[in-house]
Amino acid sequence: MSKWLLRGLVFAALMVVVRLLQGALINAFDTWALTISATLVVLFAIGALIWGVSDGRADATANPDPDRRGDLAMTWLLAGLFAGVVSGLVAWFISLFYDNLYAEAVVNEVTTFAAFTALVVFVAAIAGVALGRYLVDRNAPPVVRHSADGERADTDVFAAVNPDHDPNATATAPVATDRA
Repeated sequence: MSKWLLRGLVFAALMVVVRLLQGALINAFDTWALTISATLVVLFAIGALIWGVSDGRADATANPDPDRRGDLAMTWLLAGLFAGVVSGLVAWFISLFYDNLYAEAVVNEVTTFAAFTALVVFVAAIAGVALGRYLVDRNAPPVVRHSADGERADTDVFAAVNPDHDPNATATAPVATDRA
């Protein structure tokens, strides 16, 4: 199972639970609707943040060089989009049988609500990834570069044609002489 699919399934299930709790709590305490909704969304975002911190720490530990780290932004974007669409479909289906779940038409659930869910998951998780990487990088030794001028030899696109960057080059640069 791919990384984004696992995360998407977990957050889709969590969002369905959040929506079920939201419907039940708002029906019981209707004057507290805004507080209940905001609290549940913040708790959901904290879950994504914690998983993002874990991902960021694991990635920074496995790859000390920032240029070699994984693309966790795409992983979390796909996870958020998947969680949004799937949780919207499931919530809409449950609302057909359970009147306490506040759900709109299926088109609204898989577009508007899915976009909201994707945004919450993505922003919270990427903030967590950045925090996790920072927590590892602040105590890490500096990355060793491969050339004297600070360029990495394996990422310098001009190293193949510039003899100054090639330590095995036999050609020398012309020497300027001062003739007056």
